[in-house]
Amino acid sequence: MSVDERDLGFLRRAVELARLALERGDEPFGSVLVSGEGEVLFEDHNHVVALEGTQHPEFAIARWAGAHLEPAERALACVYTSGEHCPMCSAAHGWVGLGRIVYAASSAQLGQWRAAWGLPAGPVRGLAIREVVPDAVVDGPAPELEAEVRALHEAWARRS
Repeated sequence: MSVDERDLGFLRRAVELARLALERGDEPFGSVLVSGEGEVLFEDHNHVVALEGTQHPEFAIARWAGAHLEPAERALACVYTSGEHCPMCSAAHGWVGLGRIVYAASSAQLGQWRAAWGLPAGPVRGLAIREVVPDAVVDGPAPELEAEVRALHEAWARRS
């Protein structure tokens, strides 16, 4: 599958959540969990500055889904996220059996942007989701949102 207009609507919400995180002084990442029927079930943004380093929205989604959805519902659900999952979040996604993942910007893109801004790599290697969860159904990046996501991360980089 590829990223279609329906996906872009949910990805735009994930990017709005990333912007909200940035406005609240946190790293710009946001994610939305959508049921197989298209209902938004849960959404969140980064809280790594406000709380601690594992407070990623994708990890929060996995925890919420594991506690509130049956396995069949999790398998049909889709996670829309502003940035590709880190290895921790990919593993959580795989362990709870969530369905498709759609991201606006890849880990590789983020790594390239950070390098271009003269920033060091993050503390954990940026791996593609399928390197952590080989059978994951993954789509992205979404070129339509690249400039917006890049601008959010550049704004964060200037603050740091």
